[in-house]
Amino acid sequence: MSTSPAVLASREDDIQLMLAANVHVGSKNADFQMKNYIWKRRPDGLHVLNVAKTWEKLQLAARILVAIENPADVIAISARPYAQRAVLKYCHYTGAQTVSGRYTPGTFTNQITKQYREPRVLIVGDPRQDHQPIREASYVNIPVIAFCDSDSPLRHVDVAIPCNNKNKHSIGLMYWLLAREVLRLRGEIARTEEWGEPVDLFFHRDPEEIKAQEETEAAAAAAGATWTEEPSTWTEEGAAPAPEAEMGFGGVPVSGEGWDGAAPEGFGADVAGVAAAGWDAAAAPGWDAAAPADAGNW
Repeated sequence: MSTSPAVLASREDDIQLMLAANVHVGSKNADFQMKNYIWKRRPDGLHVLNVAKTWEKLQLAARILVAIENPADVIAISARPYAQRAVLKYCHYTGAQTVSGRYTPGTFTNQITKQYREPRVLIVGDPRQDHQPIREASYVNIPVIAFCDSDSPLRHVDVAIPCNNKNKHSIGLMYWLLAREVLRLRGEIARTEEWGEPVDLFFHRDPEEIKAQEETEAAAAAAGATWTEEPSTWTEEGAAPAPEAEMGFGGVPVSGEGWDGAAPEGFGADVAGVAAAGWDAAAAPGWDAAAPADAGNW
């Protein structure tokens, strides 16, 4: 079966993402059952996992999950806080179920309890911390798929995906890759196209970090909206008034753009005539006395 160049290019991009997220960086300790997945040991003591085997086991796990007819028969569990957000996102996109909060002993074995489940496949984020559900799954013959570090025990684990399960970016990327591969095998996503969901949604976010980011955004918004509001003279209809004109005697405008030659409201025709024609004794009706000789000195 031939593989298209686009598929090979996408595979190389995925390998680069895994290297950028430190998926290949293990711990200083190593379990004897994980030696087949360890490539070498660095001078600082950390074990380096084989990324090629990580990719192969990821493909195998996705094919096992696709074989389950009802997606709700798959349960994903992780007691590690860094992986809980990734588990919830994986269940959201693939239709699997999860046990929220702390795992209650007897969920897979005690039929009397209200939270009794009968899954066909179990996915765990860390075999060491999730030892209780793995042990109960072994009692009822439930296959277990686990993301295993170099020091993870593989007892009762059927499919071990070697990766760094202690880093929030690494475990988030692995759940994102697994969800995308499951959707591709189901035919919901074309293999030659990119998945629209960003990998950032699967990363753990600290509540204090989210709160600090919200406070920073609120402070920036408040700083941008701070301005000195001057007294407004807008009318109720929302129209801006005309610029103020220079007011003369009796409030009659004598200059400026506000004067259009019409009499202001509240003034009689006599005052309007005087204001329009200039100050002339003859133009004002009812002005009997002549203007004083020294009127120009007023």
